[in-house]
Amino acid sequence: MNTVRFAVIGCGRIAGNHLQALREIPRAELVAICDLNAERAIPYSARFRVPWYASYHAMLTREHVDAVCILTPSGMHPAHAIDVMRRYRKHVVIEKPMAMRLTDLDALLKVADEAGVRIFPVYQNRYNRPVRAVREALLDGRLGRAVLGTVRLRWCRPQRYYDRDPWRGTWSHDGGALTNQGIHYLDLLLYLMGDVEEVYTIAATQLVKVEVEDTAVAALRFASGALGSIEVTTAARPDDFEASISVLAEQGAAIVAGLTANRLFTWTLDPAACEGLSEDVPNAYGNGHRPLLADVVAELLDGTPHPISFGEGARAIRLLNALYRSAEDGVLVRTKDRPASRRLGRQDPAIDGLYLTKPDEPQRGLNA
Repeated sequence: MNTVRFAVIGCGRIAGNHLQALREIPRAELVAICDLNAERAIPYSARFRVPWYASYHAMLTREHVDAVCILTPSGMHPAHAIDVMRRYRKHVVIEKPMAMRLTDLDALLKVADEAGVRIFPVYQNRYNRPVRAVREALLDGRLGRAVLGTVRLRWCRPQRYYDRDPWRGTWSHDGGALTNQGIHYLDLLLYLMGDVEEVYTIAATQLVKVEVEDTAVAALRFASGALGSIEVTTAARPDDFEASISVLAEQGAAIVAGLTANRLFTWTLDPAACEGLSEDVPNAYGNGHRPLLADVVAELLDGTPHPISFGEGARAIRLLNALYRSAEDGVLVRTKDRPASRRLGRQDPAIDGLYLTKPDEPQRGLNA
């Protein structure tokens, strides 16, 4: 195999980043796209000159595909990925969150092992220039021992945002501000500060009518002994104000912020270097999808291990469950006990039915 042939399932907001990246990466080929909604699929089909399908079963039966990007509603990621791996034995690239239930993490890994395929979680912000700079300074000791890590996400998601799709704002298929908006920053906190031992969370639904939280705060203790705090809200009004992650250490401090953790605002090791260690981004999804997908190609063709393994991707899901379980029980929880949320990812067959397709279903709107 000299080229990795990709297909994409789901043509929502994030699809453009995947499709554009796949067109630019050497040794990657975009083969086909799939979405139940023709209005979403047709523009991408025309722009990238690839066939679109209403059913991924038809797409994966008719097209020669090596890897599939799963970009469907959050709560459908495990079901779609497991079916693609088990039925068609394709590698999968899974957008955030890779899963919501801890049991889904176990199921994903089991099926991948049985099918002999790889799972690639998407945490593209790890590739951001300022994030890499802070990570390297922590690893090589220039910042010294970290003592405090903080995430602050103050974004605006009004009622109309949640009303756009039936899965939004649900425990079964979306999760709240921590899951949907905060997950990338939870991952970066773990990436920079290391594993968490204890969490205590308070969460509330403040300004919208949904099942899930739009505001949460948490206190953390890391395995290193450092402390941490998380503040995530989609109840900022009238617009997005801040998305930042900061690290305070014995030899200095770093604050990464910007639209998508793309700018270094504070860098006490070398304040003049902030601009050079920052980068411009076209949108809130940043520039990271291209290098992330290029690393997928490198692993599949060259055997070079992807820097974001399945285990790395699972860390944020485990922290997310610990945060929710603490809020649900009103107690401090220890992550070593593998606490699982009682609400996140709970079953809702009615919403599942909107997004599940069977191999023998008629191809609604097929244009291939």
